[in-house]
Order: sequence, then structure tokens, then C-alpha cells
Amino acid sequence: MNVDDLRRLRRARDQMDREYASPLDVTALARTALMSPGHFSRSFRAAYGETPYSYLMTRRIERAKALLRRGDLSVTEVCFEVGCTSLGSFSSRFTELVGETPSAYRARDHEDGAAIPACVAKVYTRPVRNGEAKSAPRS
Repeated sequence: MNVDDLRRLRRARDQMDREYASPLDVTALARTALMSPGHFSRSFRAAYGETPYSYLMTRRIERAKALLRRGDLSVTEVCFEVGCTSLGSFSSRFTELVGETPSAYRARDHEDGAAIPACVAKVYTRPVRNGEAKSAPRS
């Protein structure tokens, strides 16, 4: 893969990072990367090790975790806030990546992480991709 392709892919990835709550699809992202949708999907997977959809959902779940830790929104409100349109799909993906349901995650005490700087918390709480989530500690 050449440097120009990587630069264009990074532009699309940055768009997903910024606009995760917007309705983004492969066609729109491919347009940002100045590629055909098929070429974009294959190139993105080769460069980042996952599909564009998987990357976008990881960003959405990452943000959902932060909103759920805050505790002032319901799981349904968080689902729509992060750009998901199906509560069932959101809950399934959340459970797959985090290892517990959004409701269980929201209900759990998160005081231990309250004093951690946001930049460190982001790394610590990042969802694990590809179904590698471990079950959350039981209290």
C-alpha cells in the first residue's frame, strides 16, 4: 500500500473518530478517502486489521462506556447518543466488546477510575475488538 492510500485512509478513520455519532456508511467514508467502496473496505482492513464498520462500532462503544459511567442517561439514550439506531444491535455489540451488558456496566461502581486522567482512562477502558472481551469482575 502506498503512502497516498494510507493518508486517504487516515482521513476517513479520523472522520469516524470525530463523527462517530453521525450516520456513516462505507460509501460516504470511501468518498472521503477518494476510493471506491470495495477498494476502501479492503484497504482499510489491510491497514488497520478490521473493517471500517468494526472500527466505527468500537469508537461508538468507547464513547458509550464514558456516557454510561456518567450515569445520567439511560442505556437507550446512550445508544442513540453514540449514533446507533438499534438498541438490540448496540447491546449485542457492547456485550461482545466489553464482556457485560450496557445495563450491568452502567450499574457497576466506577469510582475507582474517577481520579484517572481522561487520556489514561481512554486507554484503560478501550473496548477489546474481535470478541476478546473478558468477563467483568464480579462484586
